[in-house]
Amino acid sequence: MAILETLLLPPVVNAWLIVLGGLLWMRLHLIGGLLVVLGLGGLLALATPLASHALRQGLEPPALAASPRLEGAEAIVILGGGRDYAAPEFGWGDAPANASWRRMAYGAYLHRRTRLPILVSGGRVHDEHSAEASLMAAALRQVFDVPVRWLEGRSATTTDNARYSAEMLAAEGIDHVALVSQAWHLPRATAEFERVGLTVTPAPTEFASPPPGGLAAWRPSAYHLHQSTRALREWLGRAELWLKDELLR
Repeated sequence: MAILETLLLPPVVNAWLIVLGGLLWMRLHLIGGLLVVLGLGGLLALATPLASHALRQGLEPPALAASPRLEGAEAIVILGGGRDYAAPEFGWGDAPANASWRRMAYGAYLHRRTRLPILVSGGRVHDEHSAEASLMAAALRQVFDVPVRWLEGRSATTTDNARYSAEMLAAEGIDHVALVSQAWHLPRATAEFERVGLTVTPAPTEFASPPPGGLAAWRPSAYHLHQSTRALREWLGRAELWLKDELLR
């Protein structure tokens, strides 16, 4: 899947289109020119606030109520969102990445509202010294003053998050969780957790901000290209999940 993502997502797919268009230009001017325009034009379009917002907004579920009660949920599961290596400011070595901080902040907020216990889920994607879950647990305790009851440190993918978290929670007799992640990621994560038998209350955070008005909505930037690429990766993940469901019928 990782190789497929690299080949099918910007900027690599755009580079291939431009290179292929250039190679075809000598013999097939029209097709070659169209491929170059598609590669370059697609890259610029995806870098606009308008495109990145549209791609992300289409992924997002509704937000929880302003005063969430999470009725029926027995635990809060916070999914890891990556790590920063050798982060010097905290003195921990590695530290949670920005996406994880947003998830932890919302998970801490929900914990204070509901007093539900927290499970953090994240492993060693590249055989790091410590699991991502341990970094998150340290941050929740030391920065947010919130306890963590369970650490799931074996997972490397969202599918793993669901499977290993479900195993830990089943041992405690828990089958209904509030699941915390970015709004663009949560629908696929919810589907993965439901596939392993858990009842899920989605608890999304970090919704896409509306694009600015006027010409600013069409101004390309590296930030919005990153947002668009991340959204396209999520759409690709949803397609993979749909194919799995169809093939297993």
